[in-house]
Amino acid sequence: MITPIVQFGTSRFLQAHADLFFCEGTPARSITVVQSSGDSARAARLGALAAPEGFPVRVRGMMDGAVLDEERRVTSVKRTLSTALDWAELSRVITEEAEIILSNTSDSGFDAQPADADARPSQAMSYPAKLFHLLAARFAAGKAPLTIYPMELIPENGTILRARVLEIAAQQGADATLIDWLSACLWVDSLVDRIVSEPIDPVGAVAEPYALWAIEAQEGLVTPVDHPSVQMVPDLEQIERLKLHILNLGHTAMAAFWMAGDADPDAIVRELLAGEVGGKVKAVMETEVLPGFALRGLGDEARAYMTVTLERFANPFLDHRIADIAQNHAQKLERRIGAFLAWVREVDPAFAAPTLDALCAREDA
Repeated sequence: MITPIVQFGTSRFLQAHADLFFCEGTPARSITVVQSSGDSARAARLGALAAPEGFPVRVRGMMDGAVLDEERRVTSVKRTLSTALDWAELSRVITEEAEIILSNTSDSGFDAQPADADARPSQAMSYPAKLFHLLAARFAAGKAPLTIYPMELIPENGTILRARVLEIAAQQGADATLIDWLSACLWVDSLVDRIVSEPIDPVGAVAEPYALWAIEAQEGLVTPVDHPSVQMVPDLEQIERLKLHILNLGHTAMAAFWMAGDADPDAIVRELLAGEVGGKVKAVMETEVLPGFALRGLGDEARAYMTVTLERFANPFLDHRIADIAQNHAQKLERRIGAFLAWVREVDPAFAAPTLDALCAREDA
């Protein structure tokens, strides 16, 4: 059994995202899943992930104006390992089988740890430090560089992971040939998106129909799998702007309108969308957000993305509490609405957005 994909992370997001794509796409690719956290509560997932019959992903929501509710089986995971228990086998797999490394180790997974300076790998190390030792072993065996896809929700995630691994290599006293080999790996910036609302016991997930894995092109990079949800793009800025300033901005505007009203703590997004709050969200999208995107030359793309976003908000199977979205509201206003206005006003300093301006001003008052 050869597994050209090695995936660090056991999350239900990955189960309903990359694991599903590698099962459904062309060519189908086999995966070794690695638990890197050492969390005993998650260790129970490992055996079930690689069961021959696969595991379920239930896709539920709105798609093209119709309700979708179907179950798919994921059979791409063929082996599971733990960095805490199976280091020797993991090193062998990465040295002898791997072509691609994926990761989704949480937003803090790249953070430096005291153990990163140790000469020998240990469970106490950060993910980039563990990755350095695994790649160094592959280099020592004379194998070719790999393609590395971090999927953490960090801007320029591939660039940042590359910098962390090279920093650790320097700390470890790596020689120039190893540094050059690490630099020759393809470190890929990508953006992922899918709401995965709940787990299925013992393994599997419930997810919305919408899914995206946007990959920034670079020389020598080929698409890892041919799948409708996987896109190779010249750069990620357009997709990042659409997500941040339509999907995320829409959520934050909805939270602001909700807080200005009765602020029912149990209100959920789809119900608000169907009422007065939803009407205000749709109005500000039409009169201020879409015109702003049009000024940046993205009017058609923004309208298409808004249509899909409103379907996502209307998902009849997803109880998305607005109170959860409203957490850290001030920071979200600045990043999602304030940054949108600044971006548009780089083109037109007089751009009129009275509702969005008022939402930002209300928080500053």
